[in-house]
Amino acid sequence: MRLLFAGTPDPAVPALRALLDSEHEVVAVLTRPDARSGRGRGVNRSPVGRLADEAGIEVFTPRSLRDPEAAAWLADLAPDCCPVVAYGGIIPGPLLTVPARGWVNLHFSLLPAWRGAAPVQAALAAGDEITGASTFIIEEDLDTGPILGVMTETVRADDTASALLARLADAGAQLLRRTVDGLAAGALSAVPQPTEGVSYAPKITVEHARVDFALPAVTIDRHVRAMSDAPGAWTESAGVRVKLGPVTPVADGEPLGPGELRVTKHDVFVGTATVPVRLGSVQPQGKKAMAAADWARGSRLESGAVFEAVAR
Repeated sequence: MRLLFAGTPDPAVPALRALLDSEHEVVAVLTRPDARSGRGRGVNRSPVGRLADEAGIEVFTPRSLRDPEAAAWLADLAPDCCPVVAYGGIIPGPLLTVPARGWVNLHFSLLPAWRGAAPVQAALAAGDEITGASTFIIEEDLDTGPILGVMTETVRADDTASALLARLADAGAQLLRRTVDGLAAGALSAVPQPTEGVSYAPKITVEHARVDFALPAVTIDRHVRAMSDAPGAWTESAGVRVKLGPVTPVADGEPLGPGELRVTKHDVFVGTATVPVRLGSVQPQGKKAMAAADWARGSRLESGAVFEAVAR
């Protein structure tokens, strides 16, 4: 089949690689416009765009697929199927019918669970023990289309969002390739999503990533792992924002009030609604990440200091 691949960030790269290695022809790539990134704030191609350039494939970067130019380009391209992985833009209804086999999305959850922009973070924050990826045919509504294929993945106790997403991106790439193979062979039938078990995973904001130490330790542990590496879980100390690496609940720890710190030579503990948590790495705003004890020593923090409370 002639494929138009739509994707933008790093997690979409394994899927594009898998399709480039398949018997299908990736005739073009649709990705978000070049954007400023990195320390130098230079204008850079998306990770998917860079791989397409290396493969010598046409790259299209419209600001919006609602532009008449985009519709004309897609019609001229005449793809049979459009695989999509984290493209980051809305596909207008009139364009959904252009490819005969549809726009096929790889979504990193077991739909209908965690529809939306941040399914991996939502699964971790909720304490899901099993997650996975789904391929489905895109409809106009958010992640509601009929399912073509699924794969499952065990959530590990120490998983961060970045680690779990990396595994799902690799395994999901093979799922997407098998899905495209099945569509080409006429061997797949789409199955409507169940009406029960629907949940949503909206886009993560920086404010949403703030840690609330009035919550139980297990909830804080999940939250911190879910928010890493971007945007990163954070709190405030003496008016300075600090980003937190994974924390460890300490079942036999000395009782502390929510947000209260206990500083020792080698560790920093913080109180929660239940047991304390031991901080791992800490990154003050504008500085590099460091061990929590080094941060406390450099900041001259002592036991009894308190992380600033979340406004309620």
